[in-house]
Amino acid sequence: MQTQPSPLLKVQELVKTFPIHGGIFSRKVGEVRAVDQVSFDVFPGETLGLVGESGCGKSTTGRSILRLYEPTSGEIEFEGKSLLKLSQEEMRRTRRDLQMVFQDPFASLNPRQKIADILEEPLIVHGIGNAKERKEQVLELLRVVGLDKHHASRYPHQFSGGQRQRIGIARALSVKPKLIVADEPVSALDVSIQSQVLNLMEDLQEQFGLTYIFIAHDLSVVKHISDRVGVMYLGRMVELTHRDELYQNPLHPYTQALLSAVPIPNPEVNRERILLQGDVPSPADPPKGCAFHPRCPYVMDVCKKERPEFVDKGNGHFVACHLIS
Repeated sequence: MQTQPSPLLKVQELVKTFPIHGGIFSRKVGEVRAVDQVSFDVFPGETLGLVGESGCGKSTTGRSILRLYEPTSGEIEFEGKSLLKLSQEEMRRTRRDLQMVFQDPFASLNPRQKIADILEEPLIVHGIGNAKERKEQVLELLRVVGLDKHHASRYPHQFSGGQRQRIGIARALSVKPKLIVADEPVSALDVSIQSQVLNLMEDLQEQFGLTYIFIAHDLSVVKHISDRVGVMYLGRMVELTHRDELYQNPLHPYTQALLSAVPIPNPEVNRERILLQGDVPSPADPPKGCAFHPRCPYVMDVCKKERPEFVDKGNGHFVACHLIS
């Protein structure tokens, strides 16, 4: 019997709030609960997709894991070590194993630096190699992501969006990380370029044994690259399971509505579209009970009063819904 490997990353009850200030003295008048008690594991070598509408907290979750945002509460363990108990210096060293690919490939690259300097900077920060070795590694990184060595002397504005995202991926790879958080890495790219970048990320994962947290709002992109998928709504995780299980047997009404909007490339298949009523509630004033209940077509009285627990309904299919007994 094959045993389940230990999680590379373990997130438990993660909460991240942002204060709201108002009045002439700019006092705190409330808070935005961007991430609300989110829990999940990420196993070595897998890709965990995080999906949901804009503002659901998926990007904040990714940044909180890397402590680019300091979590308000909860626990984050990487290789059995608590990241929240590390000092700033210890966290800086640990970030060699934890890297991020950002959504906007232009804004995340310093326009005043040549590509060679951008890729060499992480190596200098972490004390990797001498000047000659770093130069050789920069050229190797460019080759690995499908760029020419002559590109090393150019500036970011001289590249297309797809090429800039390849540079961002190369920068993340430079320190040989174990986990990469990819925050909507293809959403700013043309559709024709998206598949090239996704295929590159899959090839790199196989070549270097990488583990990904892949954040996106496009469910067809997530289906292409992810092993498991977590669905978020208003800062909460509402469903988490294996990719094929999610797309074939979605349990949460919100997941069902999201999947009903995904186009099917077969005109003979007629899928009924589930249209949700109303707008996403404000994270500054979330509904009591289940956060989805104001828009849920199957809402019950209990949904308005009690928050559903996020529990395993069998075979690693987690869902937070009172409908699922």
